Amino acid sequence: MANPTSRETLKQYCLRNLGKPVIEVNASDDQLEDRIDEALQYFAQYHYDGIRRTYLKYKLTSADKTRLAAINPSSETATKNSVSTTWYEDNNFLVVPESIISVINIFPFSDKGNLNLFDVRYQLRLNDLYDFSSTSIINYDVVLRHLDFLDHVLVGEKPIRFNQHDNRLYIDMDWTNDLTTDEYLVIECYRKLDPENYTDVYNDIYLKRYTTALFKKQWGANLSKFNGVAMVGGVTLNGQQIFSEALQDIEKLETEIRSTFELNPAMMIG
Repeated sequence: MANPTSRETLKQYCLRNLGKPVIEVNASDDQLEDRIDEALQYFAQYHYDGIRRTYLKYKLTSADKTRLAAINPSSETATKNSVSTTWYEDNNFLVVPESIISVINIFPFSDKGNLNLFDVRYQLRLNDLYDFSSTSIINYDVVLRHLDFLDHVLVGEKPIRFNQHDNRLYIDMDWTNDLTTDEYLVIECYRKLDPENYTDVYNDIYLKRYTTALFKKQWGANLSKFNGVAMVGGVTLNGQQIFSEALQDIEKLETEIRSTFELNPAMMIG
């Protein structure tokens, strides 16, 4: 199949690129599956098409408020599609799905969405923006920027810490007073695309080339132990050459993805 839509079709596509069935590719099925996993992991880590910016929500319940601190974090696991319902008061962290690779920000805690009659933003809209066709919004924009700056200086942002290998989002704040019951916490993050749900990932041109190079490397590594052995008909195995060519292909592809397809690191770090 010219357009792979699954692990198996991707595997067969890459094997055909290496010469199958005209040439026998000496690698076990388990080895090839491992190389596909490696390629998908590398693709999600460095290719902007392997991830998606998304938002997770977490609702603080009354049970969270009264939960005892004696919770063993190692016994809790993250759900696949949402933030875990476990809240750790003393440890100040939430368990996030394993597919999350980077947390950018959490939405600020403020009452910007709940304007009242005496709020300066409400008064600006009431008195200065009664007619958009004849009123300039420059002053309104400047005032809002100034208010946002004051909110940033006086209130500040909640520091967050995240590592994708422990799936814990640490939020350094006063959980008791900064959040009220039934209030939502919204997390902005980057998430891996699941190729089983988004099968077009398997047809990505870079992924196909990189997986083929990894297959070739595995093939060459397997044959290298028989290097120089003469086969029937005078054919001599040269696994070392195949291995060396694969290393060159992989190095070229990894340089390409880091220089062409990788997001700016500043966009991935909260």
